[in-house]
Amino acid sequence: MKVRASHILVDTKEQAENLLLDIEKGVAFEDLAKEYSKCPSGRSGGDLRWFGKGMMVKPFEDAVFAMKKGEISKPVQTQFGWHLIKLTDVDED
Repeated sequence: MKVRASHILVDTKEQAENLLLDIEKGVAFEDLAKEYSKCPSGRSGGDLRWFGKGMMVKPFEDAVFAMKKGEISKPVQTQFGWHLIKLTDVDED
């Protein structure tokens, strides 16, 4: 199984929660990633492309593989900071 996901990486849980509120108000996830994410993927709207299990740090992987396509996570903490994750596609093969 592979998934395609995007994320926004910020320094604090509060930042992530505020961005999630913006998304809930209709601001595009990709636009917020470009503006606020401290990950280089932010330049492409947070797109991490396709990946399988074992390719991401455990808290991120646990969150993304428990999500449904189109879903956006609550803030997820890793050693890199706080992530909002958007599961954009799933390949069951």
